[in-house]
Amino acid sequence: MRCLVTSSRPYDQESLHAANQGRHEFSFVETPLREDTAVIARGYQAVCPFVDDTLNSAVLEALAQGGTLLLALRSTGFNHVDLPTAERLGLTVMRVRDYSPYAVAEFALGLMLTLNRHLHKAYNRVREGNFLLDGLLGFDMHGKTVGLIGTGKIGAALARILHGMGCRLLGYDPYPNPICQSLGMQYVSLDTLLGESRIVSLHLPLTPDTYHLINAERLARMPQGALLINTSRGALIDTSALIAALKSRHLGAVGLDVYEEEAELYFHNLCDDIICDDTFARLLTFPNVVVTGHQAFFTAEALHTIAATTITNLDDFAAGRENGNIVHAPTPGAPHP
Repeated sequence: MRCLVTSSRPYDQESLHAANQGRHEFSFVETPLREDTAVIARGYQAVCPFVDDTLNSAVLEALAQGGTLLLALRSTGFNHVDLPTAERLGLTVMRVRDYSPYAVAEFALGLMLTLNRHLHKAYNRVREGNFLLDGLLGFDMHGKTVGLIGTGKIGAALARILHGMGCRLLGYDPYPNPICQSLGMQYVSLDTLLGESRIVSLHLPLTPDTYHLINAERLARMPQGALLINTSRGALIDTSALIAALKSRHLGAVGLDVYEEEAELYFHNLCDDIICDDTFARLLTFPNVVVTGHQAFFTAEALHTIAATTITNLDDFAAGRENGNIVHAPTPGAPHP
């Protein structure tokens, strides 16, 4: 199949070529899919977009008119795809259901440790010749309560790590995970989890039901000085409410690998540009906030699996085979995956 890979970086080209072994014809462009760029996909049976591509109704209409039949997402999440429109147009949507839960889980732990032990501050101090420990006091994670909102494969991977560190585990998920329960995790209401956890980490998809799940009211339920970690999707958190909680000094620290308005920022080099997003700029002013550029997934193992799964999706679609990576428009009233 002829496949256009949008929003591509050199590591995408390397991993996809290695997995492809000449089976499909790839073209790579750094250009993201938008309403004004969708024309570049004309003539391609398949398009392979990333999380920062726009796949709304107008873009999907343009892709379908240009002959695209398959959207082979290079991501697990699909909240950026207008699934009802894709279904109406006869566009098949396939995703990478699993790549490396360990990559994201380990990164989430890294954010916890960085914020708790002030590693980001210590690194800069030592480079400036300042070896004082004032302001770098942390706490033992052993014995502390950590709440995981979402306990699928990533949440379970993090639960195993935290269990090994001696943490008390609380979970919130409509579908309790037996793996987490075997580690001693207690499933509780969201309010209970927020109220009892010294650290809260988000590991759930973005759906209409989870949009701004963490809002002003729920932030207020967290203990004074609690840590909040988000390596899932930015819009799970109401950023304005988050900034208010930081300004009031209610939250102890925040680690964000994602941001709800990241599409115009992430995966671009803006070092010589002016960032006009005032909300994002305000986040960067807090000394107790660590922001990274959606890199939690970014390990060699994850890239290998993403590429291999993408090739499998192309193979199966070309052969008329269905697999478990096909994404369907949700049935009204049905639970979200």
